[in-house]
Amino acid sequence: MSTEDPSFTLGIEEEYLVVDETTLDLVEAPKEVMDACVAELGDQVSPEFLKCQIEVGTGVCATIADARADLAHLRRTIQKCCAAHGLAPIAAATHPFANWQDQDHTDKERYRDLEKDLAGVARRMLICGMHVHVGIDDPDLRIDLLNQFSYFLPHLLALSTSSPFWEGRETGLHSYRLTVFDNLPRTGLPPQFSSFSEYERSINTIIDAGIVEDATKIWWDLRPSARFPTLESRICDVSPKIDETITIAALTQSLMRMLYVLRRENKRWRQYDRFLVEENRWRAQRYGLTGGLIDFGAGAVVPCAQLIDELVELVTPHAAALGCLAEVQHAPMMLEDGTSAKRQMRTYHETREAGASNDEALKAVVQSLVDEFGAGV
Repeated sequence: MSTEDPSFTLGIEEEYLVVDETTLDLVEAPKEVMDACVAELGDQVSPEFLKCQIEVGTGVCATIADARADLAHLRRTIQKCCAAHGLAPIAAATHPFANWQDQDHTDKERYRDLEKDLAGVARRMLICGMHVHVGIDDPDLRIDLLNQFSYFLPHLLALSTSSPFWEGRETGLHSYRLTVFDNLPRTGLPPQFSSFSEYERSINTIIDAGIVEDATKIWWDLRPSARFPTLESRICDVSPKIDETITIAALTQSLMRMLYVLRRENKRWRQYDRFLVEENRWRAQRYGLTGGLIDFGAGAVVPCAQLIDELVELVTPHAAALGCLAEVQHAPMMLEDGTSAKRQMRTYHETREAGASNDEALKAVVQSLVDEFGAGV
């Protein structure tokens, strides 16, 4: 292992949906919108699998403040380019009432191959996520932290949930996105590996067999990036508010540093059986922050408010060292207002109780997502 500390640089990717400003229906992003975005943002913006999606990515950011400034610029620019055509972006993992059957995929070789390979599973992918890259330069350290960090993935998912509706129905889940995404192969919690060499041997087995062309087709909740010297957390729903995105990114970065410092001190976070972590993953998917997660040490379900407070306390010295303490300390406030999923359900039910129809209430939810997209940018 390298004797130098990891860089812990940050990169954030977000996927957005495009809606009509008036009807709030999901629409394809016109070529003129994408051209305008690319003219201003270059390779930081790209089409996604479906024509109604836009993907953005920050540059390599040394601090959380840099990441926020870059992401705010991306959001403002996307919003401006959409508005010029009577459209608006939303950062939610699902559109509350759109139908996946009505969507077309982007005419790009990678996406044509994806649809051919995955068939109907790919065509249902009307979902948006948020990915956080953390710079971990040493490959074997990446694998060591991958094995330990998986424990915290349900906590991050619970904070990010933004997909309670699917095709006009309240699903009862706070992250319905994962039920769609988990139908893809090579998803879910990552396996455990003893080294980067073992990871490469496993990946190369299916590459050499001609099943995938490279490691970008590995879609685990956490993976060594195929393009950058980073660990990439992929479990989260995209968050409507930039404050939420930045808090989750700061927690991710701080947890990585905490685990690295433990290793440097010849300690490590206890690794629990994948079966147990998957149970917490399901609880986060089903309940968001409202149902609690299992504290494996205590052998009991513990309220998320307590777990998030403990998490913040655990990473506080590391967040301070990284310059993201204020962002990490915002996490408990997210419990007070509720995640996006909770807010969406609240808007829907309050609108219905005021006498609105189902369709009107769903449109009110989309309007709230439009309003939240630009908040704080």
